[in-house]
Amino acid sequence: MFRQTHIRLTLLNSLVFIILISILGGIIYFYTENRLYQDVNQSLFESVEHFQQQPSDPDDSLKRSEPKFIRRDPRIMTLVWDENKRLLTEQTREFQLFQGDEKRIRPKKLNSLEDITVGQFSYRYIAFDVQTDIGKLTVQFIRNVNSEKELLDRLLLIMLVGCGLGVICAIAVGYFLAGRALVPIKNAWHKQQQFVSDASHELRTPLAVIQAKTELLFRTPSAAIQDRILDISSISNESRRLSKLVTNLLTLARSDSDQLEMNKEVFRLDGMLKEIVRDYEEIVLYQEKILQLQAPEPVTFIADKERIHQLVIILLDNAMKYTKEGGEIQLSCRQSHSSILLSVKDNGIGIPEQDIPRIFDRFFQSDKARTSAEGTGLGLSIAKWIIEKHHGKTRVESSLGKGTTIEITFPRVQKT
Repeated sequence: MFRQTHIRLTLLNSLVFIILISILGGIIYFYTENRLYQDVNQSLFESVEHFQQQPSDPDDSLKRSEPKFIRRDPRIMTLVWDENKRLLTEQTREFQLFQGDEKRIRPKKLNSLEDITVGQFSYRYIAFDVQTDIGKLTVQFIRNVNSEKELLDRLLLIMLVGCGLGVICAIAVGYFLAGRALVPIKNAWHKQQQFVSDASHELRTPLAVIQAKTELLFRTPSAAIQDRILDISSISNESRRLSKLVTNLLTLARSDSDQLEMNKEVFRLDGMLKEIVRDYEEIVLYQEKILQLQAPEPVTFIADKERIHQLVIILLDNAMKYTKEGGEIQLSCRQSHSSILLSVKDNGIGIPEQDIPRIFDRFFQSDKARTSAEGTGLGLSIAKWIIEKHHGKTRVESSLGKGTTIEITFPRVQKT
């Protein structure tokens, strides 16, 4: 699939480069042609203008080999044709130069610039009719443009070779850029595949337990609830676990597609933490652990109150999960002139150093052999999303057997 996409992107990128190169080459060529022939065209038009503005008798001037009243470019030759399309002034060098090629050099159009080739020479001319006493004559001003044409031919050859090399380079660059463009797509695809695989695995476990326990209940339809209380309890626990997993998956899916918005408001962060600690008092007492709150001063925060509450619960649950009996957990918040610091610290089992960069990855769980705590590995992924939506930065410090500290720094000024 990616190979075909890579080829299509390469062709598309190459086509764009080739079109740009062709347009640039065309602009350079026509601009050079215009600049080269600008002097030629100007000389021809000036010769016509000077001729038409002379007060002398045109019949007399046409009989001269070098009309003294025509001020012109010395590179321009003058040919005069009669009504029968015959070249006059046979004694001039122009007649001798074009002798035998009268049909080729004879003007086909009047009052416009035309190009012709005679032998190995190229010319540009302009012709117009003049009414005289001896009849209507055609005056033709002509100039050799061999040097200009040779220069344009060389330029065209260089540009064709350059375009050929440019096409090769365009294909190579297009292939490279297509590969670079596919890198994030491939990474996203692999992450999606891994996400689906991990989600399927996590969903399969509680479903398998529910199915197995349900089949056991069906085998003993006459048994009392009290007799099958363990099986029913397992079904209930796995159902709650499954519901929580589906909720977390839905939250992450919506966060990826930006369907969840932050409703930011002003609230007291220290007050929220006090309420959370109060709710956890019985749980902490039952697990024989210590939960302390350090909020020495009021902290006013502009954020999504519901999401920040969810963030604190995730971090607190994670700390309690990996802290043994008799352990201590510290929850704190404080503010400075420009930021707000939220911290959760425990003296639990800690995290291996190589696992710290991955703890916020979806479905990632550290070595399960060191703890009996169960989880899906989605909580910290949701926490990371909440932190990012509030433009926060996270710092994690952990040592095996000594505990873990997660510090989150939020900017004090948030866009509402």
